[in-house]
Amino acid sequence: MTVIDILTRVDAICQKYDKYDVDKLNGANVAGDDPFARLYASVDADINQCVEKAETAKQEKNRAAVVALNAEIRRTKAKLLEEDLPKLQRLAVKKVKGLTREEIATRSDLVAALPDRIQSIPDGSSTATKKNGIWGASGSRTGGAIKFDSTADGNFDDEYFKGTEESNQFRGEYEMRRMKQDEGLDVIGEGLETLKNMASDMNEELDRQVPLMDEMDDKVDRANADLKNTNVRLKETILQLRSSRNFCIDIILLCVILGIAAYLYNVLKK
Repeated sequence: MTVIDILTRVDAICQKYDKYDVDKLNGANVAGDDPFARLYASVDADINQCVEKAETAKQEKNRAAVVALNAEIRRTKAKLLEEDLPKLQRLAVKKVKGLTREEIATRSDLVAALPDRIQSIPDGSSTATKKNGIWGASGSRTGGAIKFDSTADGNFDDEYFKGTEESNQFRGEYEMRRMKQDEGLDVIGEGLETLKNMASDMNEELDRQVPLMDEMDDKVDRANADLKNTNVRLKETILQLRSSRNFCIDIILLCVILGIAAYLYNVLKK
């Protein structure tokens, strides 16, 4: 086999596996209109940032900074797994103009490899020390605070569970904060109990007031009916009085007219 044949075969192999080059794939498509390329580039950048933050947290000596970095990593991992990864899975199988079947299959392979990349990023949680769902045969807490190694006979020694001064101080702070939280919860519980008792008393008082209100409604209804009956009788009485008065007035006017007529008759007769 000559050197030309070797170079030809190497070039063919490079062209065959060139489609698996993530950097080249991102560089070719991220600036275009391909949603998959843009989203995959964003996910890949987030994964790289998480890896950098994990390395920074590993070298950081400040506990608060480590906790903050691990929290950011966990939030980013949750976003990638719950939001971005399903979108990539849908876009990977979507047909795009100008892409061959092999390129679409390559996208599916790239998306399938993302969960392992994301889960492999250490975030300070207990699941970060697991691999394939099984604990390592010989593990220890980061920083050597608490050991979980077993002896040759398989029995655990008390020395392996003994914490350092830093872990004991952290445990003391944790217990103190938990006690304060318990005290605050007790105060809230007492306030809720007081509100419960007040609500119960108000409910009982309302139950006692309901019969009185019903009785008052009945009395008001009876008084309203009596008032209507009284108004009707009063109206009838007024009508009767008015008719009698009109009869008397008519009699008086008739007498006056007769008197005037008799006077005029006498005067004209003379």
